[in-house]
Amino acid sequence: MPTRRQFLVLSSTAALAGLLSETPASAADAVAQPYASYWHPATILHWDPATDRDARYNRSTVPLAKRVVPARPANAHAHAGEARVQALVAYAPTSNNPSQGSLDMNYYATNYWQYIDELVFWGGSASEGLILAPNPTVTDAAHRNGVRVLGNVFLPPTAYGGQLQWVRDFVKREGDRFPVADKMIQAARYCGFDGWFLNQETAGGNTQLAQDMRDFIGYLRRSGLRIIWYDAMTDSGSVSWQNALTARNRMFFEQSDEMFLNFWWSAQGLANSAALARQMNRSPYDLASGVDVEANGYNTSVDWASVFPEGRPHTTSLGFYRPEWTFKSATSPADFYARDNRFWVGPNGDPANTTTTAAWKGVAHHITELTPITSLPFVTNFNTGHGKKFAVNGTVRSTQAWNNLSLQDVLPTWRWSVTGTGTKVVPSLDWDDPYDGGTALKITGTPVSANDVRLFATSVKLTGESQFEIVHRTGAGPSRLQAVLRIGAIEKVLDLGGVSGAWRRSVFPLGEHAGATLTEIGLRVLPGAAVTASIGRIAVADPVMTPPAAPSAVQVEQVSRTDAATVSARLTWKRAPGSVRQYRVHQWTGAERIFLGGTTGDAYFVPAIALTPGGTASIEVEAVSEAFDVSPPARVSITGTA
Repeated sequence: MPTRRQFLVLSSTAALAGLLSETPASAADAVAQPYASYWHPATILHWDPATDRDARYNRSTVPLAKRVVPARPANAHAHAGEARVQALVAYAPTSNNPSQGSLDMNYYATNYWQYIDELVFWGGSASEGLILAPNPTVTDAAHRNGVRVLGNVFLPPTAYGGQLQWVRDFVKREGDRFPVADKMIQAARYCGFDGWFLNQETAGGNTQLAQDMRDFIGYLRRSGLRIIWYDAMTDSGSVSWQNALTARNRMFFEQSDEMFLNFWWSAQGLANSAALARQMNRSPYDLASGVDVEANGYNTSVDWASVFPEGRPHTTSLGFYRPEWTFKSATSPADFYARDNRFWVGPNGDPANTTTTAAWKGVAHHITELTPITSLPFVTNFNTGHGKKFAVNGTVRSTQAWNNLSLQDVLPTWRWSVTGTGTKVVPSLDWDDPYDGGTALKITGTPVSANDVRLFATSVKLTGESQFEIVHRTGAGPSRLQAVLRIGAIEKVLDLGGVSGAWRRSVFPLGEHAGATLTEIGLRVLPGAAVTASIGRIAVADPVMTPPAAPSAVQVEQVSRTDAATVSARLTWKRAPGSVRQYRVHQWTGAERIFLGGTTGDAYFVPAIALTPGGTASIEVEAVSEAFDVSPPARVSITGTA
């Protein structure tokens, strides 16, 4: 993959040079912005979260959710329990990558998590760093959807700055320990991600170096971290892409959880790889056949039949290199979401209908979706993790564009599957009219029959206190909107009718179904005149009578002047007791609350705070529970610096 590496190195270096040229050296030390972590083998040895001033801002706190196959999968052609999907994604340049999002909607907001098993935080360059820890925002969103996240190690080809000494430093031993591995284990555990992807492409090694690398991998894996090896280095220490599992790279696979096979594989090579994996008492799905989609996305030519032979079990798993093409090639957010839908679901835009003459039928044609909705409470505001504005309970609290995947909700399992005859309604994600967060679900059209919109696959056992909640609004006239819940063998239909020009909250008790399992949530639109409906929230929860406790000990760690009337600031606090989904930061102006941002952790960087004429600002931090109950605010005052 040398040409891809060259692109990454050059683009990252150019971005770094641009940022440095725009920031005077005298101002650099005063900038409060924390950045995602990256290291060379020598520098990671000196990393200590106790002395790294950005470390607290780089921690993910969301546990890895359990996922299950839906009771009614969308696509009969797809296989469950066979091939897995790895996604190697570069969200930003290696350096100067803001830890917790930024004030810009233009971001690859990964949101088809239901088809992904592992996400690799791709990046690295000789001039910046070779060992990358993921942004906590990415890990938060992935974990909420049950997807593991791995940091990346890129030991580059010598043609792109790689140095053999870096490889030797990487696998250097001290007795029975590997010091760099110990630091990588510490970083993963502290930052809350799941493991490491190892990509060693520096030529010039020998057999001893290969054996040291093999032992290094085993050492890392014994820590409990998940390790994926990339097919490049061989048992002789040379770099020779095998594009298969062979005798030359099997020793690395033996020590790893998975291996990413280079892109130039063949049908016979994959079949032989699967057979060799079985001989080793390993699953063939621990091998991921690499597909490079960085340049052409769903226009990439792929020998799908070799990975997913028709009428037979999958041969191997699948590994996508740079699926963020859907974002990089898009002309607008709407174009990005259309491209992303086609990439994962196929040209019909319906995971239940992937029949097409197109070569790229969508991942949903082959891979059964998974759902992380397995416990109560479940609440979604359809927040995609970026937006044009930010609303809280139906009131817009900020008109500033933003991105922050830590705030992303679990999005609909099926996008979009609508049943009915004749003209159907069209569901979409809407950034213009959010209820809570940056996005709402919008349904438009003139159905000539009852249209069922399948939304969420769930596997939730109900209790005597459980209730279903929906917040929606429509134009004038009856809404003709119903919620449809599948509970065991029952289809429960809830009428949401009435005139609702403003946001309307409806709550339906489900206690009569205590002990039964809720398996699906959908909406039904009855036929009639044109309909435009916005759904701001869907929830299934046992109501909590008391809100969460407020965070305490809120402190202003650092304030930096950004212009004459605006500052940025680092804030920290002591976490509230109990389960907290996120913390939200607002500014109180005396007349209104302005949303400034949020995090799942106990430290947040606020990029822009408008000061009063007196040079101060009043800041409020509140805890938000998994059910979106909100604590009283904890307050702190900020004074602008000169």
